[in-house]
Amino acid sequence: MAATRAYLDYNASAPLLAEARAAMIAALDAANPSSVHTEGRSARRLIEDARRDVARLVNAKPEHVIFTSGATEAASTLLTPDWQMGRGAIRMSHLYVSEADHPCLFGGGRFAAQQVTRIGVDGNGIADLEALTKALAAHDKAEGLALVAIHAANNETGVIQPVGRIAEIVKAAGGVLVVDAVQAAGRIPIDMSAGYADYLILSSHKIGGPKGVGAIVAAADLMMPKPLINGGGQEKGHRAGTENLPGIAGFGAAARAALAGLGEIGAVARRRDEVEAIIREIVPDAEIFGAAAPRLANTTFFAIAGIKAETAQIAFDLAGVALSAGSACSSGKVGPSHVLKAMGHGDSLGALRVSIGRATGAEEIEAFRTALAGIVARRADKERAA
Repeated sequence: MAATRAYLDYNASAPLLAEARAAMIAALDAANPSSVHTEGRSARRLIEDARRDVARLVNAKPEHVIFTSGATEAASTLLTPDWQMGRGAIRMSHLYVSEADHPCLFGGGRFAAQQVTRIGVDGNGIADLEALTKALAAHDKAEGLALVAIHAANNETGVIQPVGRIAEIVKAAGGVLVVDAVQAAGRIPIDMSAGYADYLILSSHKIGGPKGVGAIVAAADLMMPKPLINGGGQEKGHRAGTENLPGIAGFGAAARAALAGLGEIGAVARRRDEVEAIIREIVPDAEIFGAAAPRLANTTFFAIAGIKAETAQIAFDLAGVALSAGSACSSGKVGPSHVLKAMGHGDSLGALRVSIGRATGAEEIEAFRTALAGIVARRADKERAA
């Protein structure tokens, strides 16, 4: 076991930032933010400060940010047939998602299975825009509106979707667009004021904030989904329940840091390129998925022939390197990556994900090199012995 460990699993959860931890600690003793007394108003200010910080990260209006318990709750809230505009009801009759989406979108939320259409992707994981256009053209508007949900950047491969073009297609068809920006926020610029999406899904712990808090960000508040959680009317009635004040405060602090850190994307990309150079040097026949498409600067998803991803992940862990065999949401389950399957790689292929951040240093990259060389050497020894 290595004396020190290298953490290369930022897409699962980024390490908690010092400023987020400090904001959480400061908020622990705060009063109920719904109380009207001085202490309650002070707690409310902490929430509204965080709301402004989260809004700034994606250039949205603070009043259009709704805090949730995480991205999965945000997705479940948005992916529903039942919406409202003022006192009137609006029906979303069908949901269109990508075959490579995160399970919180892929599962269809509150839509029935027959109300969900999955759009294919190409060999790099980019959504088939022609298929999406045709599906929306065939959508029966008399039954209700079309709701399209897609990830901005894939959690396994890091491949970035052409969200601008998708938004144009959805708008032309009179549909509504939900973008899962969980992996993209803080790693690429996002501008909700420029028609990026109608609704955005965010997660705190992917950007160095605490776990258990996320957000829905709306481009406008004229039309909103019927609440998933009803009760005391918090978050303007969109999400009931006393707010997770320490979590929200930490989320706000992480959002401030993520916005400031967007200028360091180039440095992160250079580290990612070092990782991929190491892979190609040690494993010349390794496949790096999505490498021909635009990708997040921090993500590498690769396979080593002859070694199961789960086996390699355990070997890396024993060598002191933390990385994932696919999504953290499904890496504990035995089975192929649905993302790779959607990209045309079949059922049997597994892959390893290296995901880094601004704090990733040369020592961690070197630890990855050492661990990978050892794994490949052991594979060669077994092949010779056979």
